[in-house]
Amino acid sequence: MTRQQFIGAIDQGTTSTRFVIFDKEGKLLTYHQMEFEQHYRHPGWVEHDPYDILASVDTCIEHAVRKLSLLGYDASSIQCVGITNQRETTIAWDSETGQPLCPAIVWSDNRTHHTVQDLASQEGHKQGVNAIHSICGLPLTTYFSAVKLKWMMDHEPAVKEAHENNRLQFGTIDTWLIYNLTGGVKNGGVLVTDVTNASRTMLMDINTLEWSQKAIDFFGFKGLRLAKIVPSSSVYGKIHSGSLKNIPISGCLGDQQSALVGQKCFKVGEAKNTYGTGCFMLFNTGDSPVISKNGLLTTVAYQLGTDKPMYALEGSIAVAGSSIQWLRDNLGIIKESKDIGTLAEKVEDTAGVYFVTAFSGLFAPYWRDDARGTICGLTQYTKCEHIARATLEAVCYQSRAILEAMNKDAGEPLRSLKVDGGVSNSDVCMQIQADILNIEVCRPQMRETTALGAAIAAGLAMGVWNSIEDLNDVNKDGRTVFKSKITDEKRETMYHGWKEAIKRSFGWADVVGDQDGV
Repeated sequence: MTRQQFIGAIDQGTTSTRFVIFDKEGKLLTYHQMEFEQHYRHPGWVEHDPYDILASVDTCIEHAVRKLSLLGYDASSIQCVGITNQRETTIAWDSETGQPLCPAIVWSDNRTHHTVQDLASQEGHKQGVNAIHSICGLPLTTYFSAVKLKWMMDHEPAVKEAHENNRLQFGTIDTWLIYNLTGGVKNGGVLVTDVTNASRTMLMDINTLEWSQKAIDFFGFKGLRLAKIVPSSSVYGKIHSGSLKNIPISGCLGDQQSALVGQKCFKVGEAKNTYGTGCFMLFNTGDSPVISKNGLLTTVAYQLGTDKPMYALEGSIAVAGSSIQWLRDNLGIIKESKDIGTLAEKVEDTAGVYFVTAFSGLFAPYWRDDARGTICGLTQYTKCEHIARATLEAVCYQSRAILEAMNKDAGEPLRSLKVDGGVSNSDVCMQIQADILNIEVCRPQMRETTALGAAIAAGLAMGVWNSIEDLNDVNKDGRTVFKSKITDEKRETMYHGWKEAIKRSFGWADVVGDQDGV
């Protein structure tokens, strides 16, 4: 066996988990990926079994380590492990038994529509959805963790009882994984959450990076057990069992912040867009939080060790890759997700079709949880190819809306956009994106940048790299740059149609009535 210096990354996503192993140059040596079950008990509900998530991580680690051994390397070559995770997904468990009290509520779940309305109309809070915006940098929406936990307390008897008995442990996916990987309830598992994940709960003060008692009281969470908030790059503990036993976990970032680090957007004004299950654009704003006036989120970008935290503006799209899965699983238009590009390329345009993929409402910059999926402009001429292309265009139009909001908040326009995520593999989609934005869209050759970000955070904590300057040559070669190929007139005509389609999606949740199963 050859001794080398590698870094492992657990990438725990919304529909799948992977364990990726990188070398010091950022080269991907091997990985293992597996999907896990999604649960939809009612319209608008999306749930995960917390044990399924944990089992998927264990399986991916063991398979990837086995593949590494076939390459001639031992597991001991892995110096450390970083974690990146789906963010706002919420887990409640019993602090004494370590067992989940109910299914995890996924970030895209919108059952909390009425919970948001009730919280926004609380007596004494006249700012509505912005009631605690100045504390956490976030509006009250169905998206964030505290709202989901509030729903659990109101509707899940086991959660309510655990809270009353001071046994309720709340956590996002990072906390659940680190706790269990470092030993869990039986072996003193470590209870931590990094600043990026904590900034998505609505319970952390965006300025002090500490839990806010005012926010906790606002939600009625008195006595709630909360994990310790830690930097994104720091040694949290060691893996308790399995092939990686005693290897330190030393990096943790929410998935979108991890992609920002993986794309090396360390300078103020640099931005990335990740096209995954959802679509997320982050813009580095430096070491001071910028409160958006245009519907964006203020979030922590990362904190590397004892360095100052860096902040970002974020625009979130609820549905991106999941709309392609919908075409595959629900309509049967494509057999595999990767086929959408081939189908969309068969036509030059959508023939006037617009697909607003608001399956669970619209996120930034619209923030309309009453919106629903809408296909406009259908005629007898419309074919599957047009709908496929309209599905890709939907992601690109929403990205433009976010970019316009970012330009207003930042004060100067973005000149280029770094992209990654599964949908970015489609050349036709990235060309559409460049056409609609009219800026350069830059795609790295190795596009596992979310996992790479977690590996970078872990490696910096363990001295694999001494500073971000040491990362200059990591994942540098083989970039593809897409530039606009259409006229300004065509671009604005296309975008005008999108804005009209968006208007037609508003209010459908109210039209069809309450179907959330509660």
